[in-house]
Amino acid sequence: MNILQINASARREGANSTRVAERIVARLQAANPGATVTVRDLAVTPHPVLDETALGALFTPAEKRTAEQAARVALDDALIAEIQAHDTVVLGVPMYNFGVPVQLKNWIDAIARVGVTFRYTENGPEGLLKGKQVYLALARGGRYRDTPADSQVPYLKTVLGFLGLTDLHFIYAEGLAMGAESSAQGFAQAEADVTAALS
Repeated sequence: MNILQINASARREGANSTRVAERIVARLQAANPGATVTVRDLAVTPHPVLDETALGALFTPAEKRTAEQAARVALDDALIAEIQAHDTVVLGVPMYNFGVPVQLKNWIDAIARVGVTFRYTENGPEGLLKGKQVYLALARGGRYRDTPADSQVPYLKTVLGFLGLTDLHFIYAEGLAMGAESSAQGFAQAEADVTAALS
């Protein structure tokens, strides 16, 4: 097993989503001796936003790109190659204002490339990042699981599924800002979710 851990919190230290992601990775390693782990912390090495300059580089044929354009595309290429090389992905995803962090959105924008990680066919789009297991460590201050206020899960199911990542396991740590007892319950629920996902 080759595990890719993506920490999407804006915090370099003390992030609840990273804590849950690390727990998932530890459980995966215990169940799969010899598993390798690659960690990409998007707070430590943030990926640049998809802006007009990046779009210009991506839509310029490789042989016509300037050195600056080639360097920008190479940043996305590295993230694509990284996820292609791993069979298991663990995403640490905090909830910010009912959405995913910009750090994670930039990562998704980088790995979503037509003809590489998805393609259009006569029958519609086809994701090309197939055969991978994805564990999503969701950390929330409140409780939103299975409610209309949870906009993260539908978005993540849609965009990851579009890329072929359909074997998704959602791990919830909720109520983390609602007092010590609620926080303890939230982490206990996350542990139960991990157990269920790995059973």
